[in-house]
Amino acid sequence: MKYSLFTASDTADVVALFSDVFSASEGESEGRIIADLVSRLIADTAPKNLIGCIATENDRIVGSIFFSRFIVPNDQVAFILSPVAVSTRVQGSGIGQELIRYGLEHLKRMDVDLAFTYGDPAFYSKIGFKQISEQIVKAPFVLSQPEGWLAQSLDGHPVQPMQGATECVEALSDQKYW
Repeated sequence: MKYSLFTASDTADVVALFSDVFSASEGESEGRIIADLVSRLIADTAPKNLIGCIATENDRIVGSIFFSRFIVPNDQVAFILSPVAVSTRVQGSGIGQELIRYGLEHLKRMDVDLAFTYGDPAFYSKIGFKQISEQIVKAPFVLSQPEGWLAQSLDGHPVQPMQGATECVEALSDQKYW
């Protein structure tokens, strides 16, 4: 398995991967919604605000993740992980966890302080994310599953409580993703 950063030439394959994975697990409608989200993240987010990573096997993309800039009220540098997709034929083999670790290491080299995500605590806790409440850091939208609000420190300091609003990139700024 090879892990690398996303490049624009990967766009069509990555969008297709997200469409296929989410269509298989959540239905075709959700597959279209997430494929559209990925397309908008790539097209509408400034390169300095978007970090994509891919996993390839035999020159075929089998996993992809995106971290996008996440503005927090204390001016620490933060990114949020969303979305994540691993081909259904290789799910359960640890590729997703390794891909996220690869991305987190890249963020650390960029001197990013914090990483956030919104998802399954059982999965994301395996790669260092911990549940946080909105009393610690407020989510940018109402959370349909508050137990899925997760963060981790990348600079070695604990995540400190912050007062004020947070902001994600435009492509993620829609209540339907939260």
